[in-house]
Amino acid sequence: MLRRRIGRPGLIGAAARTAVIAGTATATSNAVNRRQAARAQEQAEAQAYEQQQYAAAQPPPPAPAPVAPAAPAQSDLIGQLTQLGQLHDQGVLSDEEFAAAKQQLLG
Repeated sequence: MLRRRIGRPGLIGAAARTAVIAGTATATSNAVNRRQAARAQEQAEAQAYEQQQYAAAQPPPPAPAPVAPAAPAQSDLIGQLTQLGQLHDQGVLSDEEFAAAKQQLLG
């Protein structure tokens, strides 16, 4: 007949208890780590989705204005005076407006 020890467990009992405790701690730690990783992944996906929606809602940037070729100032002035004369002839500009605009270009 086997006698049971009363009091502290033997070497095998202590090793078994330690193994159970260590296994439980490891399993719990792994579960917590998986849960945290899943939450972090969900947050990253939500943030990426929000950024994608924000980028889609933004209007495209305006195209840069075309750069006019550098022309001599004299021909540009003549072109503007010609345009003013045409507007005056069409009746868009009154005599006073035409004179003021011409004076502004020449002065």
